[in-house]
Amino acid sequence: MPLGGGLMAPGARPLLLLAVWTLAALAQLGAGEAGDGGWQRRGRGTGAPEALAEEQRCAVERRADLSYSEFVQHYAFSRPVILQGLTDNSRFRALCSRERLLASFGDTVVRLSTANTYSYRKVDLPFQEYVEHLLHPQDPTSLGNDTLYFFGDNNFSEWASLFEHYSPPPFSLLGTTTAYSFGIAGAGSGVPFHWHGPGFSEVIYGRKRWFLYPPEKTPEFHPNKTTLAWFQDIYPTLVPSAKPLECTVQAGEVLYFPDRWWHATLNLDTSVFISTFLN
Repeated sequence: MPLGGGLMAPGARPLLLLAVWTLAALAQLGAGEAGDGGWQRRGRGTGAPEALAEEQRCAVERRADLSYSEFVQHYAFSRPVILQGLTDNSRFRALCSRERLLASFGDTVVRLSTANTYSYRKVDLPFQEYVEHLLHPQDPTSLGNDTLYFFGDNNFSEWASLFEHYSPPPFSLLGTTTAYSFGIAGAGSGVPFHWHGPGFSEVIYGRKRWFLYPPEKTPEFHPNKTTLAWFQDIYPTLVPSAKPLECTVQAGEVLYFPDRWWHATLNLDTSVFISTFLN
């Protein structure tokens, strides 16, 4: 019988069903890749420590409609703020998936810093070795100078092909220049309390919990203890008046911190992030 009128050739139906199943499987895989970029390696013992969770109430204001004049008047010199929806970094986010970063930069040598306040020790090794062997949840018993963290020491010429796709927040301060700092870190890791000039920090994948104090209020912390150790040992003992401003920044959100504000970070998941420092 000639084909036509919607008839299907013998054997075509199983092939069609296979094609539909394959497309559905690929779509599901793509959705997972888009969700966490492949960084949450479930089933391999790399989940976040059970003690980690988001705060009960975020104490940092979120703004999705902030103008530059409002930013300067209300936040730039006085308090942190979380920015939402001011830029579209979907392309940059796609390029920061685990698979794509390893394909593009696996052989690139990166410089790791120790996760203590003063970051004395530096270690150079291939990016792939860091991702596959050192990117794991923070050990609560490890000291800061024994914990290696990829953040800040980026070779801009080697990473330029990635950074050129990033759109920083559209706000700047008079007389400052910008510098990027890109990082990837495991669940429970983070940088202990320190301060420097103003800047923005965007989470690309994962979640990052921030703890902040104004310049005049020095936090209680040990410079060689990790943020996780501080969170488990000191944070529960703080009276309400001594607690920091805190909030968990979600993927796609940007936190702005003013000049000289004390801050510490705690990655609740394996996280990819980029900061724009105003120097």
